[in-house]
Amino acid sequence: MIRKGTRANQELPATPDAFVWLRLYQEEAWKKGVPRGRRQPLWWTLRRPWRPLEYDAARMMFNRANDILGSNWTLHDLRHTATFLMLDDPSMPPVYVQHILGHKYLSTLDIYSRPTRDDVITAGLAHHARQQQRRENPPPAPAAPAYNPDSLNVLFGGPLT
Repeated sequence: MIRKGTRANQELPATPDAFVWLRLYQEEAWKKGVPRGRRQPLWWTLRRPWRPLEYDAARMMFNRANDILGSNWTLHDLRHTATFLMLDDPSMPPVYVQHILGHKYLSTLDIYSRPTRDDVITAGLAHHARQQQRRENPPPAPAAPAYNPDSLNVLFGGPLT
């Protein structure tokens, strides 16, 4: 994708299903006469003359769908939803989410961090339980290092007495 501010190209992760649906869209659009080629835009308007589907046209498409559905979703709402879902995954480091979204500062993600009261209580109780477990069952002391006597003989020039 091309970043809005810097206009830099950035690769983004996607599911295999996303690529299947994208290819189906491309095949259908090409059959209708949309230009094809590596340098051509990915998304196109449905009406002729064919034009790249830019932000304003996509926004108008959303507005028409909202009118039919009686809703008020925006393209940016999709971005917010994806952000919430990624940050809700404990295996997804926030710094990766920051990179995907193109945010300069990690703190920008703070607005998406809205733990519920129950989440906070559950996490706090689990923390205290882990601390108690460590106090009751401390890890064993590390074993003293065992040195190979032959190595010591080589290093220090003979057997130690």
